[in-house]
Amino acid sequence: MWSPQRAVVRDAVAPRLYGRGQTMDAWADSLAGENEGELIVIGASMGGYCALALAQRVPERVRAMLLLGSRPDADSDERRAGRAKTIELIREDGPEALWRDMAPKLFADPAEADPSLLFRDADALVGAVEAIRDRADLTSVARELGDRIRFLVGEHDPFVSLGELSEFDAREIDGAGHLANLERPDAFNDQLEEFLAGV
Repeated sequence: MWSPQRAVVRDAVAPRLYGRGQTMDAWADSLAGENEGELIVIGASMGGYCALALAQRVPERVRAMLLLGSRPDADSDERRAGRAKTIELIREDGPEALWRDMAPKLFADPAEADPSLLFRDADALVGAVEAIRDRADLTSVARELGDRIRFLVGEHDPFVSLGELSEFDAREIDGAGHLANLERPDAFNDQLEEFLAGV
């Protein structure tokens, strides 16, 4: 997931989020317990939701936060219904069906989608989707972070738009879908380097 960013942040810790519990709160508690001291947190998609939950728990430890393809609010009823369909797809047809369904949404050019990114544990995938679906609205946490938080959004991200983040420092990565760090790594890394230089 973060291989293209290793040259920028060689000493970064990239924890595996699956299997840390049934909720974003459990994931965040687990991460807070594993890492000591001040944190610069970078998260993409569900990692961004976990990052916000972490900031809610230990705000004094968060020096800065860069989130890609994540939003601070909770899922709307429409999005929750979509997550229910995703869970049903995983349970009935398996992770490969999810990949076929999601790759065109995750990448502006699905030909660039790397199937090796597919996480193949169906139960863990269902748990992750449930944790995303049931997360709290953490808009107030993002607001409290103030100039310590920045959002990045792929130009073609179907899940999060720049307009939805208008009250925050939010920037768009041209030509990218949901996972811009993989699809447009140079553009993402430029943003990452600029952000880190400022903190």
